[in-house]
Amino acid sequence: MIPVPKGYSFSAAAAGFKYSDRNDLALIHSEVPASAAGVFTTNRFQAAPVTVCKDILEKKQQVRTLLINAGQANACTGEDGIVDCKVTTEMVAKAIGVETEDILPASTGVIGPRFDLEVWKNSIPSLSEALGKTDPVKTAKAMMTTDSFPKLSWGKVESQSGTVRLLGMCKGAGMICPKMATMLGFVICDADVDPRWWREALSRCIKKSFNCVTVDGDTSTNDCVIALANGESGVKIESEEAKQALETALLEICQALSYMIIQDAEGGTKVMSISVSGAESDEDAELVARAVGNSPLVKTAIFGEDPNWGRIVAAAGRSEADFDPDMLTLSFGDIVIFEKGRPVEGDMDSVLKPLMKRQDIEINISLGNGTGSSSLLASDFTHDYVSINADYRS
Repeated sequence: MIPVPKGYSFSAAAAGFKYSDRNDLALIHSEVPASAAGVFTTNRFQAAPVTVCKDILEKKQQVRTLLINAGQANACTGEDGIVDCKVTTEMVAKAIGVETEDILPASTGVIGPRFDLEVWKNSIPSLSEALGKTDPVKTAKAMMTTDSFPKLSWGKVESQSGTVRLLGMCKGAGMICPKMATMLGFVICDADVDPRWWREALSRCIKKSFNCVTVDGDTSTNDCVIALANGESGVKIESEEAKQALETALLEICQALSYMIIQDAEGGTKVMSISVSGAESDEDAELVARAVGNSPLVKTAIFGEDPNWGRIVAAAGRSEADFDPDMLTLSFGDIVIFEKGRPVEGDMDSVLKPLMKRQDIEINISLGNGTGSSSLLASDFTHDYVSINADYRS
């Protein structure tokens, strides 16, 4: 049984935005006002729910409810989309007895179409009725699009004052390239926290988790990660030690969810863990990691279990990072295959064959003697990825 933080309830209902015979509308609700933190997409086309969330969080430190729908993104819908978003949150607020600005909306799905408000009107009674009668797994399933499994992670922090619980869930399998995070993610916690610190902590955790993954190089219009902390555990997080412990737990949940996204990449079969070290700066290291992780040639080679080091060093070379090619060393796991700008002699394909059959593939790149470093999780590209995305709207 999943340990749920105190003071939260869940709901899910079938509205029929795009999918039939499944839940596609969900709520995560706090019994009391909760400190709220959010990190959002940097895509210039920001979906209506992103705009509405950001506006609310600029005005308020606490909210009560997260409202999530799957199937329609309400993105690139202009001012009409903003109006539709506000109308839907007003309807839900009235149904569950909270203020409209106590609700943060999030949407995922097809870009472009406007909401059919009658569909919302007809489904909200079921959503309200299910509140408190739904488990977290059903809520996580309701936000899925091309995901093949619901993604949840949880943890706790023990102290002399008591136990703090955290629970996270997210959706995402395609259109994944972090400039924030290309997905919807939600974390709830029952600690009593300073709202400003909570927002800073979430931002730090995002940089080390959701911002370190890529599937296909595409950043969505709807990305968001929202975290709530309602204080219902009775444990107040004040000391630096307590803050560090809670932030560590938050990071672990975000990293676990990030891994699940790459594990569940549309059609994906491999998880590449790309580590770059020895760069002149962290920025240069990140350029190399992203060039390798987003390269279709690298991705297809990994899918084919082919340790084609030429594609990897070529991607590093075009990354625009500043490094000496004669200093680059590349290894798969602990096995060095390219050292100081030259291939290692021997039948490396045979040596690497067992390693390439694993789901998790470590790619380690050293650029020289600098102190800059970066890491990235990336998926492979498969035949199924093309099929899934070719048929996404049909």
